[in-house]
Formats: sequence, C-alpha cells, structure tokens
Amino acid sequence: MPEKLTINYQDDKLVSIEELVPAEDKFKYLRAEVDDRIRELSFKVKGPVKIELFPIDSDAEAMLIYKNTLMFVLAMALHNIFPDDKMLFSNDVSRSIYIRPKNDNEIFSSSKILKLNDEIKRIVEENLPIERKLISKQEAINLYTKLGMLDKLEILNYRKEDDVHLYVCNGFVDYMYGYIAPSTGYVSQFNLIARMPGFLVQFPRAEEDGKIPPFIPEPVYEKTIEEAREWASKCHLNTIANINNYKKVYSDNDLIQMSETHHTNQLSDLGKAIVSSPSPIKLICIAGPSSSGKTTFANRLRLELMSRGLFPIRISLDDYYKNRDELPKEKDGSVDLETIHALNIDLFNKQMLQLIEGEEVTLPKFDFQIEKSVQGRKLKLANNQPIIIEGIHALAEEMTSSIAQPNKFKIFIAPQAQVNIDDHNPISITDLRLLRRIVRDAKYRNSPAEETIEMWPKVRSGEFTWIYNTQQEADFVFNSFLPYELCVMKKYAYPLLSQIKKESPNYVVARRLLLFLKYFDNIDEANIPNNSLIREFIGGSCFKDV
Repeated sequence: MPEKLTINYQDDKLVSIEELVPAEDKFKYLRAEVDDRIRELSFKVKGPVKIELFPIDSDAEAMLIYKNTLMFVLAMALHNIFPDDKMLFSNDVSRSIYIRPKNDNEIFSSSKILKLNDEIKRIVEENLPIERKLISKQEAINLYTKLGMLDKLEILNYRKEDDVHLYVCNGFVDYMYGYIAPSTGYVSQFNLIARMPGFLVQFPRAEEDGKIPPFIPEPVYEKTIEEAREWASKCHLNTIANINNYKKVYSDNDLIQMSETHHTNQLSDLGKAIVSSPSPIKLICIAGPSSSGKTTFANRLRLELMSRGLFPIRISLDDYYKNRDELPKEKDGSVDLETIHALNIDLFNKQMLQLIEGEEVTLPKFDFQIEKSVQGRKLKLANNQPIIIEGIHALAEEMTSSIAQPNKFKIFIAPQAQVNIDDHNPISITDLRLLRRIVRDAKYRNSPAEETIEMWPKVRSGEFTWIYNTQQEADFVFNSFLPYELCVMKKYAYPLLSQIKKESPNYVVARRLLLFLKYFDNIDEANIPNNSLIREFIGGSCFKDV
C-alpha cells in the first residue's frame, strides 16, 4: 500500500500536478493538497510549492474521486452506445451504485450490460483526458437545454453562484458532484452485475485497501431500499429540486407532517408484525449505524407496542460493559469499546433467559465515571412485557444465543435516502448520517464539527466490523430518513462546518458537505413534532433519554 507522497516543486514553470507524479506511481494517487487545499490532479501549479498526494488504496477522499470518475466514465459509455437510454444512478446494497432506466417500464438487458462493460474498458484503456470547465450559469442553462439534461436544469434553480463547473471528455459533457480524475485511465477496476431492471456497479473501497469488496446479496435490506425508492418517486421527493418544490406547492408543514406520517406508518406495520408473530416475542433487538436515530425509534416503538397491549421494558447493552481492566485493547493500547468482546455476553444471555422465564434479576449498571460495573435495578417481567435492547451488537446472534429464535424479533434501523442531486449524482447516505452526528455532538456534547469529522473514520470502521454484517439477521428494516431533514440540518450544520479553516485536514470533508447543503431551502422547524426522530439531533425531544 503506497504512503502519502510529498512533492516540493521549485520551478516557476506552470505544470499540472499529474505531470509531477513519478511515472512509476501513475494511477496510484488521486487526491492532492496544495497549500492545505484539495486540488484535482489536473490543477496547474508553479514553484515554489508543496504538494501532498494521497493514495487511492487507503484514502477515503481519494477513493471518492475514483468513484466519481467511474460514474462519469460510465455515463459517457452509456451516452456513446445507448444515447436514447435515460438512466438513474442511486445508492444500493453491498456498497454499490444501482443504475436503472428512468422509465419504470423499461429494462436494461444483460446483452446491453455486456456491451456497456466493453465500452467502459475501451474508454479506460484509451486514457482520455477529462477537462474541468467553468462556465456561467446562463451558459449552463443553454447547454443543458440543448442536450436535453432537464434534471440538471432543475437543480440549477437552487444554485446561488453565478458559475457552474462541468467536465468534458471527447465531446461528452456531464456535471459531477465532487472532484474527478484528470483522465479515464484511473478507473480500471469495476464490476457490473445484472439486477433487473438495471445493474449494479461495484468499485474499490478504501476500507478494503483499494479492493472491490465481495458482492453479498442482502434481500431484506434490498427490499427496504426498493420500497424507499418507490415511495420517494411516488411522492415526488426523489430529488433535491422536488423536495424544495414540495414546500412551495404545499407548505413547510405539509412536508414535515407527511414525512412524519410515513414514519408512523412504518411503526404501525412493525407493531402489527410483532404482535401477530406465531410465537410470542420476548426480546426485541434494535441495531443500526451511528446517527440512525435508534434512541428515539426505541421510544416510539415502545409506545406503539403499548397501544397494542404490550408494555416493553428497555435494557441498555451499555450496562453490560466489562470493568475497564478486563476490556480488550486496541493496537495502540487504548481500550476497545466497539468490539462485542467488551460486553459480558455470558451474563447478558443468562439474565435475559432468566427474565423471560419469569425470574427476578438484579441487572448490572455500568458506571462510566469509575469505569466499573455496579449493581443496578431489580427486575421481574410480566407476560405482556417484552424486552427491548438497543446497541451496535444487538443483532449479533452471539449476543442473544440463549433465546430461541422464534422468541426474538430483530430490527435494523438506518436512513435509506433515495434522493438525487440529478440523475447521475445520488446524495450520500453516509454524509447524511455524518451531518446528523455533527449537529447532535455540537448540541449535546459541545463537540466542534472538526472533532466529529476527525473521529468519523473510526466510527465507520466499527460499523463495517460489527454492524453491517448483521443486517441480514433483521426481521424488519426501518428507514429513518425524513425528506425534510436536510432543510433543517442546513441551519444547524452550515455555521458549524464554516468554522473549519482551510488549513485543517478536515476541511476537505467540511467543504464537500457545505457544497451539498447549499442546494436545500431552509424550512420552518416550529411544526416538527416533539416525538420526531429528527429532534434527537436538533433538540426539543419529548423523550428524556435523548
């Protein structure tokens, strides 16, 4: 795995950064920083200047440039051989992008996929230069109108700047949200997988050391994504422009209440599934990645079940942490609180079984000040009292192995946003969760945005290790995305992100989030219910433990 490369260029001759990369290192680096500001490799410099280059294999931002470039090349290949096919790019399972016909009645056949694969390879092998162009907003309107790119015209209505950047390669023109490579030769690794009515695109990932992860079918999760996609399309909330327009056609309040109703409907479906289970459900397990809204969701589920005659008891997995001197260690010697082995699994299984069998149990309570387990409350359950547990390991079978499968109900919660900037630029679900966390950490932990961004890679690493591999265990997947939420997050996140200075290593991420948020119109949050999941992040929740 290549390390970061530093180039001190002294000559006063103007050259592109790419020209300064040693020939033997070509295609190894995709992110450059010049004077603490991210630059594409096509950016031209003259000395004296210090340039730092970040490897594709291990740098998440460099890999994002790889992904953006691959999407550009793919769009170009589609345009070259299937110019009449209008395709929509969206997020999907197994860390891939799903590309499908915009017209629901069309199918992109397997024979087309084979031809497309060959065309992408041809474009990559030719290593065609990609030029970044800056044009006026009016020129962009004229160009998009001429090319029939109506999706890009819609979002321009919400662009405040007077100019627009776009990319040109061999006569093909497209806009990409984010930076891309200087030529097509950088994206030689990809897989196309047929999936009706379109296909999946796999690409290398930084967390896999620059390799394409194995494709893992996820039918439960996939079903939820498809439902989210269909609902967003049916309700005309599948693009940023549509979300902004919804507010204008109806009202801020209508957008808020309609979105909240969708959450309520999901909770109703979930409550019905639990009470109608063939075997009595004794243990309800909730897991999901960071900032999915697990705490509010668990509270609302408790109330949903109470309305159906069940009276759940919540037990925190955090109370089953081992004493500090028993905790597993990271390589650097610090305690590892993310691993499942930081929890007293045997005690948890024993006590859950005792409770379900009607015994009285004295629960542990973890005192985070002295970092030790102490005696907690005594508990005995009635027949109509299932247990709700919530935590990153809640779906792991090892965590609840003593409880018979028919008596468990496992829930995975995550925002499944199926919203695009335009046809070729879906918004990042990971960035959405990061924005939630930035806002929450600032409000409840007094943590600056920079600190939250800095720790985010470690959070993500823990998710890949402990959470995503259990999502297929779920009996129900709850989509915690609210279509109006980014209109609210903009108000809170924008000033926090704007405080991060250009010389900060976290400026790259902050700037990307700022460029994304700018498209959303603000919303009047006065009408957001106090039991809304979004209140967990912005404040004003009616639940005491949020």
